[in-house]
Amino acid sequence: MKLIIRKTHKYLSFFISVQLLLWTVSGIYFAFNKIELVRGEQYRVQPKDYVISDNLNFKIPDATSLNLQRLLDRTIIIATTPSGKDFYDSNGMPLGKLTPDQAMEIVSIKTTLKPLAVQEITKTRKGSEYRGRDLPIYKVDTENNLGKLINVYVSVFSGDIVAIRSNQWRIWDLMWGFHIMDWVERDNIDNLLLKIFSILALISSISGVLLFFKVELNQ
Repeated sequence: MKLIIRKTHKYLSFFISVQLLLWTVSGIYFAFNKIELVRGEQYRVQPKDYVISDNLNFKIPDATSLNLQRLLDRTIIIATTPSGKDFYDSNGMPLGKLTPDQAMEIVSIKTTLKPLAVQEITKTRKGSEYRGRDLPIYKVDTENNLGKLINVYVSVFSGDIVAIRSNQWRIWDLMWGFHIMDWVERDNIDNLLLKIFSILALISSISGVLLFFKVELNQ
């Protein structure tokens, strides 16, 4: 029995040692980096309070909730419906997309970053740094006061800054992929590989404890 436990622990430990190392390294990285800084919150400018003075008098069919906010110099309404989100101006007219110049202006107002260039993204891509965001979206290339390049993603309708991505975030994202064993999309924490290795790590730990006490009792 002792020989079986010893061999089981030996080969399991060897098999999962690489993943255990990745779990440890990624865990250390997470512990020493604040998620707020990884997400670029330090670059955001706190919005000023404003009073909505527009006379809003129109109906939005099937709306389950409404959100009023300021977009540059005007009030917009974001209506949530069963089919998604709809965007209106203060007169009830559907909003068109922001221009690239307006997207750059929004970034210069809402962040401390310097806009350099802009492009519209219309197609999703697995593992992209803008995954999970509604498309289309504007990607604004910017730089901070140290000259480091940072990508800012802006909603083409609401003007919301939906993501700020730096090298620090990309390292975090890579470590997260190692941690959950999803190296492509880096989002699925319910994948089969993670479950298998978690069970193997548990078995290896238990066999190690049993082996320790088995040796102690035989001394």
